[in-house]
Amino acid sequence: MKLDDNKLTPSAAGAGAGTGAEAVPDAALYADEDADAELLDDDGIFDHLKSMLRKNKLAAFSLLVILIFAGAAALAPLIAPYNPNTPVLSERFAPPSLAHWLGCDELGRDAFSRLLYGTRVSMMIGLVPTTISMVFGTLLGLFAGYYGGKVDFTIMRFADIVLAFPSLLLAMVVMYTLGGSLMNIFIALSIVKWAGTARVIRAQTMSLKEKEFVEAARSMGVKRWVIMFRHILPNCIPNLIVLFTLNIPESILSESSLSFLGIGAQPPSTSWGLMVYRSKSYLFSQPWLAIAPGVVILIFVLAFNFLGDGVRDAMDPYLKD
Repeated sequence: MKLDDNKLTPSAAGAGAGTGAEAVPDAALYADEDADAELLDDDGIFDHLKSMLRKNKLAAFSLLVILIFAGAAALAPLIAPYNPNTPVLSERFAPPSLAHWLGCDELGRDAFSRLLYGTRVSMMIGLVPTTISMVFGTLLGLFAGYYGGKVDFTIMRFADIVLAFPSLLLAMVVMYTLGGSLMNIFIALSIVKWAGTARVIRAQTMSLKEKEFVEAARSMGVKRWVIMFRHILPNCIPNLIVLFTLNIPESILSESSLSFLGIGAQPPSTSWGLMVYRSKSYLFSQPWLAIAPGVVILIFVLAFNFLGDGVRDAMDPYLKD
């Protein structure tokens, strides 16, 4: 970015560089305004997303599928025909029918109702750990990339340690240590996923801090935290959106794997992975109990992956015509 000559004179730049925090306030204000203008000159993020949804029909359909899942989770108490935790022993292993669309499990509980309520838990497991890990990873990546030196070395060595372990294995260690519960799943998945986000944001921060608009703001005495959070972080948002759409299905698959091993969500709550785990013993006699949640996991993960691919194509400047 090149600042306007009327707003930044050589003398002002020299004064800012020489006096640090005593730089001319008006010049620093102009630098902030110019940096914001730099962001606003380009098409907005939502404009890119709208254009992507118009052009990429698969991504638009995937978003519709995700919204349907979200609506089903929010309206589960109204949609579910039965209480998901009420056993009816006379209905044990009832096959799919008009009364029970997906049959009943080993305790006579309606599988469709449990699937709806499991959508709430599974989506929460996808959203909460992903959000926590991305906030934590973004902050650490910003500090590591901007400050460099010992700060960068310390943060990145911790990230290397986390990335050195297979994510599922590390999550299993955390879950076996803390015990199986929904809160512990949030903690385990947040711990294993922050490092990837930190590395991506660090790399982008190291690139952005050498740009002219950041150098100009720094020379005028703009505070470091202002530069990081007002000038650098907004330019990282497109990558964060892509990471967010790709990390949610990964979290759901990780939870499904943990639940299948018996250390994920615990009864009486239910999740898609827990439904598969509890149905594995009846896979050949009552296969619908395991197939239904398995297909739902497949559809949900594919929808987020297709949406993530569409968002990446829309945000990546190298993929534009």
